[in-house]
Amino acid sequence: MKTETDSAANSDQQPQAITFLAAAIAYMKAGGDRKRLGPIIRHSGPASIRDLPLDRIDQLAIDNAADDLFPNATPQTKNREFYTPVAAVLHRAGVERRIHRPVGWKGSQSTSWLEPNQAFRLFAEADAIDREFGLLVRFLTYTGLRLGEALAARLRDLHLSERTLYVPDTKTGTPRPVYLPPVLVEALTTQAPRPARPKAVKGERLKNGLAGRSQADAGKPFLERGPDAKLFRFHASGRLRKMLALALKQAGLSFPRRQGGFHLFCHTYGTWMHHYGQLDTFGLVRTNRWKHPDSADRYRHTKVSDEARRADLLPVSRHVK
Repeated sequence: MKTETDSAANSDQQPQAITFLAAAIAYMKAGGDRKRLGPIIRHSGPASIRDLPLDRIDQLAIDNAADDLFPNATPQTKNREFYTPVAAVLHRAGVERRIHRPVGWKGSQSTSWLEPNQAFRLFAEADAIDREFGLLVRFLTYTGLRLGEALAARLRDLHLSERTLYVPDTKTGTPRPVYLPPVLVEALTTQAPRPARPKAVKGERLKNGLAGRSQADAGKPFLERGPDAKLFRFHASGRLRKMLALALKQAGLSFPRRQGGFHLFCHTYGTWMHHYGQLDTFGLVRTNRWKHPDSADRYRHTKVSDEARRADLLPVSRHVK
C-alpha cells in the first residue's frame, strides 16, 4: 500500500515542465540567433509566454503575447520580431506545431520595378547629380542589397578578386557574401576620387558655392582609402531620398506612392534575376537575398507565364473591312 510519504516522494521526482525561457536559453547556447529573443524573454505580464510550459504555448497564447509586446506594429514587424523567433525556439525544442502567422504578414504583393531602359536612364541622371550616388544606385540594382546594408558596407569587406562583398549584418540575421557582377566590378575600379573643395586664399574671394568642407578622403583613389572607410559616404536621410526623387523625375519615371523609394532597386534585382537570370522562386532564395520562399515568390508574378501566352492560340476573326 502506498503511503502519503511515498506519493509525495514520487511527485517530487517527476520532471518539471520545460518553459519557453529554458528552451530559448538552450536555443541560444546551441548557436541560435539571439538578436530578437531579448524582448520576448524579458516580456512580463499576463500575456507573456516566458514562463509558460511549452505544451501550453498554443496559437492563442502566441497571438496574445505578440499583440501585448508589439501593440502598434505592422503584421510584417510582428512576424519578424516575434512569430519567427518563437517558432525557431519551439522547433529546436522538438515542438512540432504549426504556427499561423499574423494576417497580412506578407505585405502587399504589388511590386514596381525598373525595365532595363528605365534603369539605364536613371543611372545617367544619378551620375549627373553625383557620381558616387550613381554608383550607389547601380550597386543596389545589381546586388539586391537593402539601402542600410549598402550604406554600412566598408572597404575591408570588399573582395574584388573574388567579386564579392561580405555583409556581416543583414535583416535576416544571417551574414552572407554578395556577388558582384562584372558591371559592378568595372564601376568600382573606374570610380573617380571624391572631389576636393577649394579653400579661400587671403585676398582672393571664391565664387558662391565653391567653398566648403571637402568630402572625406577627397582626392584619394576610390578603392585605396583605409580598410575601415565606408564604401559610400551617404546616410539614410531625407537628402538622399530627395536625390533619388530628383533622379527619377529627371529620368521621366513615376511610380505609385511607397513603391518609388530605394526598395525599388531590390524589386528590380529580384525581377531581373527571374526574367534574365532564369531563377525560379527557390533559385531566388538560394541567392541568400531572401530567407523564405514566400518573400521571393512575388517575382514569379512579374513575368507572364507560358500558359498565359497560349492566348496566342485563341481564335480570331480574319475578316478585313
